[in-house]
Amino acid sequence: ARDAALADDLVQETVLRALSKSEQFAPGTNLKAWLFSILRNFFLEQTRHRNREREVLSDYAASPDRVTQSRSPLQERETIRELDNFLWQLSPLLREALVLIGAQEMTYEDAAMVCGVTVGTMKTRVSRARTQLQTLVEDSDDENSPSA
Repeated sequence: ARDAALADDLVQETVLRALSKSEQFAPGTNLKAWLFSILRNFFLEQTRHRNREREVLSDYAASPDRVTQSRSPLQERETIRELDNFLWQLSPLLREALVLIGAQEMTYEDAAMVCGVTVGTMKTRVSRARTQLQTLVEDSDDENSPSA
């Protein structure tokens, strides 16, 4: 199955990264937690590329001022690049929260557990990320629109 192959790839890459960074592991600390952190970071890195654009793009493309005309594949790719740029302007903690909730469709509880924070903290991060993302999009629209 496709998911099994992806899981195998994830575990294999985790082991390779752990071996290459074994000097960073502090003896006496939790090996399982350290490995899970490597796995989680790689998982997020990979899924970010596959899912983030689609999820955010659907909201972005559905905004009333963006649905006025049919868009070419080149325009769609440019929009995805623009959104990717906006996401990378968020702080790592806010970006992670938004990706887990938005792109990965995790519950707030699951995302909070993955990040080691409370559910309230996760909700705050997602809210701040959405607000900042909206501001970035609006500021970009203002810069790109003709002066009146």
